[in-house]
Amino acid sequence: MDTHDRHASFDGRLVMLGFGSIGQAVLPLLLRHIDMRPGQIEILKPSKSGLDAAAEYGVPHTELKLSRDNYVAELERRLHPGDFLLNLSVDVSSVALMQWCREHEVLYLDAATEPWPGTYTDRSMPAAERTNYHMREQALALRRPGERQPTALITLGANPGLVSFLLKQALLDLAGPGTSAPADRQAWARLAQDLGVRVIHVAERDDQVSATRKQAGEFVNTWSVAGFVSEALQPAELGWGTHERHLPRDAGQHSQGCRAAIYLERPGAATQVRTWTPLAGPQHAFLVTHAESISIADHFTLGDPARPQYRPTVHYAYHPCDDAVLSLHELAGRQWRLQKDKRVMRDEITSGRDELGVLLMGHERGAYWYGSRLSTDEARALCPYNTATSLQVAAPIMAGVAWALKHPSQGILEADDLPFDEMLAMTRPYLGEVVGVFSDWTPLEHRESLFSEPIDPSDPWQFLNFRVG
Repeated sequence: MDTHDRHASFDGRLVMLGFGSIGQAVLPLLLRHIDMRPGQIEILKPSKSGLDAAAEYGVPHTELKLSRDNYVAELERRLHPGDFLLNLSVDVSSVALMQWCREHEVLYLDAATEPWPGTYTDRSMPAAERTNYHMREQALALRRPGERQPTALITLGANPGLVSFLLKQALLDLAGPGTSAPADRQAWARLAQDLGVRVIHVAERDDQVSATRKQAGEFVNTWSVAGFVSEALQPAELGWGTHERHLPRDAGQHSQGCRAAIYLERPGAATQVRTWTPLAGPQHAFLVTHAESISIADHFTLGDPARPQYRPTVHYAYHPCDDAVLSLHELAGRQWRLQKDKRVMRDEITSGRDELGVLLMGHERGAYWYGSRLSTDEARALCPYNTATSLQVAAPIMAGVAWALKHPSQGILEADDLPFDEMLAMTRPYLGEVVGVFSDWTPLEHRESLFSEPIDPSDPWQFLNFRVG
């Protein structure tokens, strides 16, 4: 597929809320693949910084911060039925925006379900109410089955988003040539069960490096600092599989909703797990909460959610770039008080890649990683204003906008509800090398070589064996 194919046309108005590293990365893709003019887009951003891409493409910008008090009035003067709200912001309630869009027949897409400011770190709230599980349940509660509703695609980026498409292709790879894609959600879950998939990691290693190294008192990352810190300070969360025998002592369980996940009474930034990617090999990664940990576990549940017959354990296993790891260590030493200076690496990156995929474990062939290996040099050649990390996020967002424009009345959908093959076809030109690699790695490899550890040698795929410390 040519990377300049048009995927959809649009004659309405698109408001892009937020224009950080991801907004800047998405803009050229929208104008490349959706038949629309720059004048149809308006960027709402709290400051005048980081607008080079908007200026180059002739897209107008308004300096505005949405809040509880002004979002209704500001959206009403800008958006009308058939228009599109692309929410790439932080500190603005996704549920409030989705509800407004539904009432005004406006299409919607976001890359993460966000609350109003302060929710993630409000100690007066129980930990369970600061989880992505809780926010997902609030968002899905807006669904009205049987009613015609404007399409709202939630949590659609690289992960959550792209990884749900990669997972389904990985399952077909495991099933072997000639296997037809299952027809519905339950059939996908049965396929995973029949294949023996017990654990799914979203296993990512970012090894991009900058000519300017992190300084003391500075938080550095290859994508939004505010977005990463917010999720890193939420309780660690994971989809909890039916094969698990050792519920963590610090685990909390939910009494309402899909029951597919648990949370830990500690932040993801302080929780590490063992994982594996083809280029990096075995590594320790952060168990940062992400919506796909819950949605994939939910969509791949068979039977009564409270006592399921089958569900895999699912979670993010993220090794960010080295400067981001140092930033997290410093953040922990500051008792989770964010550093004064913040920097998103882009033009100063000198080398490296982002290796992002799904690691399926427990089947008869051991472990299978399927995903994208994209270098910064490749990303820059494919699309301006991008790094490897931002392009893996921006391409699925562009594909989601195009899909929503062609299917404007589908209501609230997650990536797991979308046609994985169609979405992969639109995103794959921007993913670099897309590969599948088998491995005999397990989290018990070379364990207890120096000290005894709490492990379960009878089953390598227990979460007890993955967790560090």
